[in-house]
Amino acid sequence: MGCWRVPGPVLALLLLLCPPPSPACPPCRCSPGEVDCSERALREVPWSLSTNTSTLWLGYNFITVLGPRSFPPLPGLRLLSLVHNRLELIHSQALLGLGALQELDLSHNHLSVLTPETFLPLTSLATLNLSSNRLGDLAPGVPAALPQLQALLLQDNPWVCSCSILPLWRWLSHNREKVREKSLLLCRVPEQLNKYPIMAFGDESFRQCQDISLSPQHYIAFFSIGPFSFMASIFFCTFLGSLVVFYHSLRRESHCWRRP
Repeated sequence: MGCWRVPGPVLALLLLLCPPPSPACPPCRCSPGEVDCSERALREVPWSLSTNTSTLWLGYNFITVLGPRSFPPLPGLRLLSLVHNRLELIHSQALLGLGALQELDLSHNHLSVLTPETFLPLTSLATLNLSSNRLGDLAPGVPAALPQLQALLLQDNPWVCSCSILPLWRWLSHNREKVREKSLLLCRVPEQLNKYPIMAFGDESFRQCQDISLSPQHYIAFFSIGPFSFMASIFFCTFLGSLVVFYHSLRRESHCWRRP
C-alpha cells in the first residue's frame, strides 16, 4: 500500500492555520505580553514565565523574601507590581536581569531596610513606589542609584525624624519634583513630631546635628595622641606605684626604729 502524501501548498496552509504552541503559562491569567498572578497564594515568583512578558502582576500573595535572582530572564519587562504581599527582605541581587523595568510597585509590604545595591540593575526605572511599608529611614543612595527616576512615593511609613534622616531630607529637598504626595510624607517618631511633614523642615531644623564624618586631620591627630596617651598612662601608673612602695618602706623603717 503506497504512502499518502500531503501536497506542499496544503501543508503550508495547515501550518499557517495551526501556529506553534506558546510557552507554558503559570497558574495565572495570561495574555500576550501580560501575566496576572494576583491572588494566587504564591510564596515565590513563578519561573514558567514567557520571556516576552512586559507586565507582571504579583499583588495580594504571600511572598516574604526576594532572594538572589528571584526572577527568570525577562529582558522586556516594563512593569512589575508586588503590592500587598508580605515582603520583608529584598536581596541585593534579587532584581538582576530587569534592566528594562520602568515601573516598580512595592507598596503595602513589610520592608524596613533597603540597600542601594538592590536597585543598581534598574537603569531604566522611572517610577518607584515604596509607600505603606515599615521604613523608618532610607539611604539617599537608593533613589540616587536610579538614573532615570522621575517619581518616588514614600508616604505612609513610620519615619524617624532625628539627625539620621538628614541625608534623606537633603536628597528630597534637592529633588522635590520627583517626590509624589509630598504632603503625606510625615514623621512618626519622636512623639512631639508625630504627623509633622518632613518636607516642612528647613536647614535650621538640623542645626544641632553635627556631621560625624572624620577628616584625614582627625585620624592623624587620633593616631598621634593615642600612643602618647598610652605611654603617659604607663608612666603615671609606674610613678604612682613607686610612691606607694616608697611610702610603705618608710613606714616599715620608722616602725623598726621605734622598737625598744
